[in-house]
Amino acid sequence: MQWSDILASRALRMKASEIRELLKLLDQPDIISFAGGIPDPALLPVEKFAAATAEVLRDTGGLQYSVSEGFLPLRKWIRGRMEKLGIACTEENILITSGSQQALDYLGKLLLGPKDTALVSWPTYLGALGAFNAYEPVYDRLSLRGNRTVAQYQAAAAEAGGKVKFAYLSADFSNPTGLTITREERERLIDLADELNCAILEDGAYQQLRYNGEAVPPILALEIARKGDIEKCRTIYSGSFSKTLSPGLRVGWVVAAREVIERLVLMKQAADLHTATLNQMVVAKVAADDFDGHVAHLREVYGRRRDLMLDALAREMPEGVSWTKPEGGMFVWVTLPEALDGAELLAAALAEEKVAFVPGRAFFADGSRGNMLRLSFSLHEKAVTDEGIARIGRAIRRALQK
Repeated sequence: MQWSDILASRALRMKASEIRELLKLLDQPDIISFAGGIPDPALLPVEKFAAATAEVLRDTGGLQYSVSEGFLPLRKWIRGRMEKLGIACTEENILITSGSQQALDYLGKLLLGPKDTALVSWPTYLGALGAFNAYEPVYDRLSLRGNRTVAQYQAAAAEAGGKVKFAYLSADFSNPTGLTITREERERLIDLADELNCAILEDGAYQQLRYNGEAVPPILALEIARKGDIEKCRTIYSGSFSKTLSPGLRVGWVVAAREVIERLVLMKQAADLHTATLNQMVVAKVAADDFDGHVAHLREVYGRRRDLMLDALAREMPEGVSWTKPEGGMFVWVTLPEALDGAELLAAALAEEKVAFVPGRAFFADGSRGNMLRLSFSLHEKAVTDEGIARIGRAIRRALQK
């Protein structure tokens, strides 16, 4: 049987995630890994989850089917959270998903036809590209600081054979760069989307993890302030408990106009009926217990670890290497001299220094810019961070000498 003879064209666009493959390195005790953007297991509220699970399992509710929209008490909690961010909505504007990754897949399915254009940042979240690829889009660079006009975006999309359907970005502490777009850039994006008549997909996975600097309202909050009602907005916000409470329970959410949510619910019913009931009920209890206190602790720990990495980079990186200085999130984005390739550097760093990171090329929709890499600071304290960054510095120096 030659399966390749009968595969759909979309299957040929699916690629293995470099990040998922690199996560396997975490099982090797001699590797210092800055690869996976994962929460520190020691910071997960294990005892609270154990107590909440025991409470939920005292009856059969957590083991039964649930509504596709999601567990109502959890949606009510999320509604309150969104309102604190300036996103006025009702429970009917919220869908619970199996992580925000499922939300990206559903939104790609909802909005993209073959040859339609998705505007993405350059670089952008690798998982978003993986989710959208199956729907056979064309990617164009979303530029909020350049001089590209609406007509130029439209012309490029028409030449590719479709229309601009959405602009996707993580506005706060983006994966992979760690950068945050300004309020002015968010306002500019709303203007652009209005003129292009396309959606905005706002990925808020890291929004809670700010360590310094002034918070900027989410794009959806700014659009609601302009238009007065979420039902008039084109921004679709996705959130997640993966970076705060638990990545393993796979609980995320989408906030959008009811027309969008209703269509996503139909997809949910066809795909997996609903996100796991037990997981939703447990997350609802843990979130209601002391979410703000837990997140404050995460900010203190991860903020310190970010500073440790930035200090180590300043000591250990050779001339010609630069990096971002994020105000939050989990990542630092490193730019190498043009002559170096991140994938080649990774191979050498693993073999010679036993240290891992994510090469940058995979984060670009066109596979360009190989001289970059992503480092995650979420897992390690000073001794390991200092040693790991020193190892990367040595690997870079050797590569520059070749």
